[in-house]
Formats: sequence, C-alpha cells, structure tokens
Amino acid sequence: MASGVGEVLRLPPVKPALDDPCAPLRALLQQYMTPEEVARVREAYELALAAHGEQTRRSGEPYIHHPVAVACILAELQLDIFTVQAALLHDVIEDCGISKESLAERFGPEVAEMVDGVSKLGQVRFETREEAQAENFRKMFLAMSRDIRVVLIKLADRLHNMRTMGVMTPEKRRRISRETLDIYAPIAQRLGIHAIRIELEELAFSHLYPKRWHTLNEAVKAARGHRKEAVQKIEQALLDRLHQEGFEAQVSGREKHVYSIYSKMQKKGMAFSSILDLHAFRVIVADVDTCYRVLGIIHSLYRPIPGRFKDYIAIPKSNGYQSLHTVLLGPFGHPVEVQIRTEDMHRVAEAGVAAHWLYKTGMNHAHAETQARAWLQRLLELQTQGGDSQEFLESVKLDLFPDEVYVFTPKGKILSLPRGATAVDFAYAVHTDIGNQAVAARVNDMYVPLRSPLNNGDKVDIVTATSAHPQPGWLDVVVTAKARSSVRAYLKTIQREDAETLGRNLLEKALQSLGGNYQQLEAADWRRVLGTFNVQEEGQLLAAIGMGEVFPLVAAHKLLPEEDDRGRLAQTARRLGQAVSQLLPSRLNREVAVKKPLLIRGTEGLPVTLARCCRPIPGDPILGFISAGKGVVVHTHDCHNIREWRKRRDRWVDVQWDPDAHGDFPVTIRVVAESARGVLARIATLISDEDSNIDHVDIEPQDGLYTGITFTILAHDRDHLAKIMRSLRSLPMVSRVQRVKN
Repeated sequence: MASGVGEVLRLPPVKPALDDPCAPLRALLQQYMTPEEVARVREAYELALAAHGEQTRRSGEPYIHHPVAVACILAELQLDIFTVQAALLHDVIEDCGISKESLAERFGPEVAEMVDGVSKLGQVRFETREEAQAENFRKMFLAMSRDIRVVLIKLADRLHNMRTMGVMTPEKRRRISRETLDIYAPIAQRLGIHAIRIELEELAFSHLYPKRWHTLNEAVKAARGHRKEAVQKIEQALLDRLHQEGFEAQVSGREKHVYSIYSKMQKKGMAFSSILDLHAFRVIVADVDTCYRVLGIIHSLYRPIPGRFKDYIAIPKSNGYQSLHTVLLGPFGHPVEVQIRTEDMHRVAEAGVAAHWLYKTGMNHAHAETQARAWLQRLLELQTQGGDSQEFLESVKLDLFPDEVYVFTPKGKILSLPRGATAVDFAYAVHTDIGNQAVAARVNDMYVPLRSPLNNGDKVDIVTATSAHPQPGWLDVVVTAKARSSVRAYLKTIQREDAETLGRNLLEKALQSLGGNYQQLEAADWRRVLGTFNVQEEGQLLAAIGMGEVFPLVAAHKLLPEEDDRGRLAQTARRLGQAVSQLLPSRLNREVAVKKPLLIRGTEGLPVTLARCCRPIPGDPILGFISAGKGVVVHTHDCHNIREWRKRRDRWVDVQWDPDAHGDFPVTIRVVAESARGVLARIATLISDEDSNIDHVDIEPQDGLYTGITFTILAHDRDHLAKIMRSLRSLPMVSRVQRVKN
C-alpha cells in the first residue's frame, strides 16, 4: 500500500502496455489485494477482452484499453474488488450483448447490478439528444441509490473519456465538456471526491475554453516563479513554529487550480492580477483536539483576517468534508489560506464517499456515507414525485450547489441548505407535509415572510395550518430541488383537476356545435380515439384539451365519425356554420355556434390564464383563445395581440365573466403628476385608501415639471378601477390618469 494519501489520490493517467493492457492495473492491484483477488479481477478482464474483441475506439486503439484505464483510476483510489471488476465490465451489456443474468452467474449479483446501473439505455429511442441524456441520468441516479459505487465507476469512465477527447470534433468536445462541468464535476463535489472533481474541471475547462485556459495557465506558471520563495518561507515558518510547540504535523503548500481561479474571476469580476491567494497551505495532524490547538498557534504566528474562519469539523459539509479553514495576512501582505485536518479527514477530503470502500483500511467514514445516502434518498423522493426525465435532471442540477448555509431547527438540529435558500426550502427540508402546510416562519423568534432568505446560524420555526397549500409564486423563490419538485407536484395535481373540468366544458361546446351531445358518448367512442391522441384514458384526453394540447373541435370530430348518422349531422352543422360565418358578424356567429359561453371567475388555476398584455378584469369585454400548454388565454376584446388570433376560428372560445367573479386582479395604470416631494407617497396612500394594493411601480421623469408613474395595482373589477382612477384625477398634483394595455 502506498504510504501517503496524497500519492494514492493524484490519479496520474496510466498508459497500458502494448503487449499486456492489463499490466498497469495488475501492478496497482498487487499493492493492496491478495493474489487470489487479483486473479479474480483477471477473470473479469479476460471476459471484457473477449467481449470487445476487435472493437476499437475513435483513436484506433483497441477498445479494451478504455475499461482497463477506468479500472486503473478506481484502483488508484484503492477500491474493493467488486468495483474494479464492474469497471472492467461496465460496457459489455451496452456494447457487447452480454446479459445481466450471465454476469450475475459468473461474478455475482453485486457486480451485475453495478454494470447494469452504468449501462446506458441503448435499446430505447428518444426524440432528442437532451431527452436521451436526461433519461440516462435518471437511470444512473436510481442505480446510485441502490449502490453508490455505480457513480464512482461512471465518474472514472467520464474522467478517462475527458483525458482522451483529442480525436473528437471541437463541437462534440464542447458539448461533453459543458455536460461535465454541469453534472459530473458537481456530483464528484457533492460526494466529496476531490481528486476526480479537480481533474474533471481542469480538463473540461481546457476543452471548453482552450484560449482562456492557456492564458491563465501561463499566468499561473509565471506567478509560480515569482512567489516560490514566499511559499517556501511560509511553509517553513509554519513547520518551525509547530515543532517549537511540540506538535508533529505535515505541512504542504499547494497551488490553486486554473479552473478555480477562473471561477473566482468570473464570480467576483476580478482580474488575474487582483487574485492574491493563489496558494493554500494544508496542515495534517494526529487528532481533532490537536486541530484546534494548532489553529491557535497559527493565529499567533500570522494575524487572522476577520470573518474568514470556518469550522467544518464541528459542522461538516454535506459531502462529509471536515477541516478548519482560516485566512491569514501573510508576511508579504497577501492573504494566505490554511486548512487544518486529521489524516482520516484528509482521506475523506480527497476520496469523499469513496473512502467508505478504501480497501481494508478499517477506518470509519460513516459521516460521508450517511450524507451521501441522505442526498440519494432526496433524489428518490424527486423521482417518485413524477415529471419527465428532463425535469428530474433539472431538479438534480438544483441540488448540486457547492455553497451552503447552516440553520437550526427549534430542537437544535442542524440542517444544511444551499446558499440563498428561503424559509420555504427549510420547511420542505424538514418534511414535505410541513412545506405543503406552511403559512409563516419565525426566524430567530421574529416573524418573517416565507420567501425570506436564511443566513448561517438562523434558528427557524415554521408555522403551519391544515387549510394551507403551496403557492405558485414559491417556484420563483425556492432553490432546493425538493422544495421545487414538491410545489410542482402539488400544482400539477390541481392543474390536472382544473384541466379536466375545463376540457370537459370545451368538448361539450365543440360537440354541441357539431350537433353532438357529450352525454350520449359511449365507452366505445372513447376507446376508438384514445390511441389517436396517445393517451390511456378519458381523463387524460380531457386534460389535454383543457391545456390546449388537443383542440376541442378535432377531438369532437374524432368522437363523431362521419360513417354514422351523428357524423353526417356534424358535417352538415359544420358546413352550415361556415356559411353563416360569412353572413353574420363574428359576435353573432359565436352566439349561434355556441349558446353557453365559458364562465371566467379569475380563480380557475393554470388551464385558464388572464393575459398579461392587456390584464382583463371583471367587467371588461373579453375573448378566449386556446393556446398549447396554457389552456384558454383570456384577452380584452381590444387587445392588440389578438389580431392574428381572430383569423384562427378553430381556437376561439366564447368566454364571459361569471357574475359571481371576485378577487383582486392586476391592472396597469399610468399617472402623470407634478415632480414634487411627497407626490408618490400621496398617490400610494390614496390607492391604499380605495381598498387596493400596489404590486409594482415604474417611475419615468419627463420634462422636469412632470413625472410619469406606471402602477400595477390590484382591482376587484372594472367599477372598482374606475373609482380609483376618479379619485386619482381629483388630486391637484395629478395631470392625467389612464389605463395601460399592451
């Protein structure tokens, strides 16, 4: 076994020998496996060699070199025999037609499950590359939930592919590199596998932005020469002081990686010359108690910079990482970062969850394993809440945030959340039911809105009510995948119910216009058309109609075939309607075709949308049009955006305000007033006195004497709006008030 963790985890590329591709792998395995175990790995290699046969990679080299290289990466991490065997066989199901059952019979179910988890869905065809990739990720994550080693193999597979991308087209290199930065490197970060993450980021950055990488790399090399003396001086000073105090420690200086420097430049808008902390120092000691003692000694050597100390030992990161981080003012006036940890912490810091399988170390890495399991459990919850593969992948991306805040429950339990998380995110992190019934939050014993972002150390208590339910606006503020997927799942349930009701209403009117009757439809009629619209049941078709994905008239025609009497009647009615449309005004035509209009209450939910361009309110003359994915979109009759829709009679829906419609409806007004102190406050007070609320304000100075102020206010109906506008016109400083559309 190698002596130092750093040497074990550097992951240098291993070049297979031409005469025996397995030789480098065998040399690595012999360092920590018994001869019998090495022989069993050799069996897996021989099967992979026979299965891939004459297959070659794009570079022209035998394909067997790839699985051997993947196995070598995992052997560098000293992983167990089953992981190495699965790495050698990871492509045989996908590329060579070898069944999972035959692998299980020969190498055991553990290896077969891992190989199956890594394999892509080659036999399934998708409409787009994005859809296929998303489904592959879904399968990989579900396999990870059964055995985390699946993702270790996948990460090693991606790492070797990134090392050998030189033969691919520039466009493909960019696509794969973007995917690596968006998905694979963050997964390695989340699982704490530092060694693989760093190399994935460096390789992806060099392929995605080759000129930027080259420029920064040269700048780092130049800075290395200038600062070499400073690094050596600080390293020696740390060692000397620790030895004086009687502590045995390993001290090493390391250079920050090019991609991490680039990320810092992008995030903070800094030039390379402004980044002073290009180097960091690591101090490895015997135990946790010594970590804190050494921290005090180092703070006595160099002055710490306030606010730059982090204790990841007391509160580990979500991937199990533990260390003390402090930033000091170095001897040359530059900030110096120092990390202090134990040997055991160092292994977890480099290998993360992989440290759990470090071969026969006998060490306990339960924390990293527990945190990884908790993350994968959250992924399973996302999976069970429905949605397509691309939505699932989006949720996983949201969950791969590297920056975190730590907050406390009322009982003192610590929860880690992504930076920017709100009280809603906290509620769902505690339990889905708490999130669904949340109405308010107490942060540090003070009531705050649920949308409020949380800070490190906050104590959070969620106030719930059984009658409460998730709000659509939460989707604009939540940052955790669990919160977003839970809100979406609830809204989809409500949306499906509303869409079915609306779809039934629209279909009834379409059938009526064709001389049919919804109540007279039989089960055979529905069975005949379900396959046409790619749905399984009547409710799905009605929901599709309600969401505008299927036009009501099209569904009605299918349900009333022309072969029977009803079909002939429908055809006659359609022809009559076409003739009448040429003779009668459009409004009268709609009254002839559809006697009962769709009633709009303003609270229908997602399948009925009030257009934002004209913002209709009760009392306005309105028109409705079916829009794919939105259901019925309601506009005012004079809205400029409906000119094109007027030509599409097949998408018209006759709509009318429900006499019982009530609520607060957003509407936009523009006020021109004198430019004087207190005018805005006076107008806002009047609007409030008229039982309205201001949702948004835009101010546009005009000529110095007058100012244009555009308000989005909430009105009950057209009469309420007129009353507000009359009151505004009565103010002496107001010159003009008008409603704004489009």
